[in-house]
Amino acid sequence: MIRIFVDSASDYTLEDLKNQNLELFPISITIGDETYQDGVNLRRDDLYRMLSSGCPHPTTSQPSPQLFLDAFEAACQAGDELIYITLSSALSGTYQSACMARDMVEYDKIYVIDSLSATYTIKLMADHAASLREQGHSAAEIVAEVEALKSRTKVIAVPDTLEFLYKGGRVSRTGAAVGTLANIKPIITVTPEGKIGVPGKCIGMGKAQAYVMKHLQEHPVDTGFPLYSIYSYGTENCEKMEARLAAAQISVTERLQIGPTIGTHIGPNALGVVYVEK
Repeated sequence: MIRIFVDSASDYTLEDLKNQNLELFPISITIGDETYQDGVNLRRDDLYRMLSSGCPHPTTSQPSPQLFLDAFEAACQAGDELIYITLSSALSGTYQSACMARDMVEYDKIYVIDSLSATYTIKLMADHAASLREQGHSAAEIVAEVEALKSRTKVIAVPDTLEFLYKGGRVSRTGAAVGTLANIKPIITVTPEGKIGVPGKCIGMGKAQAYVMKHLQEHPVDTGFPLYSIYSYGTENCEKMEARLAAAQISVTERLQIGPTIGTHIGPNALGVVYVEK
């Protein structure tokens, strides 16, 4: 049997994981004195409401190495093959911890893939892996296909404010203050190296959405894969983005909500697009 794992940064719901026969390594999120398991016992809207109410800024913790070790040893004992698609190694130590656990088990049928990305781009990879599994491909073949696909998975997003990027250490206090006063909307992507990139800044959400459309023209969509519009909390900005996509005859497969692991740094009222580049 081939088992496919993701972590909470993939933003799957528990229902979608079940439907795709995928398994989860949850990421922990601590808010004040409370610690939650992302994707298990922290509702997305609740997280954004807490952010909006001025709660202590959440901190995230990667899955425990023991969790990896237990799952990998179980796969070894059962003779299963296991594929784990992780949050980018440039954003978390999850990939490195999983590789250490794999090496401790010394079982050559465990494959750890560094997605070099986050949020629903990981879903694109994992859904593709699940589809290939259903078609009868071997684990090694699935890994090769995902490795080939991952450089074409793209996310481009627009936070409504720089506040949460500052609190998460992504921008300076001065940059956040100036951005707020000037109504600057940063354009956020994940670089080929798996890091957070800011390829542009726009004054106002309208110009930011126009930037996203220009990006899609320069990096066209592979219509053989889904295209997702994504939002954090509040769909108004996302709906306006979807109207621009429709006017450009770009079909949206589904609107999906950004989960707590990534949403902690994005904040409410963000929008974005996730797709595979042609």
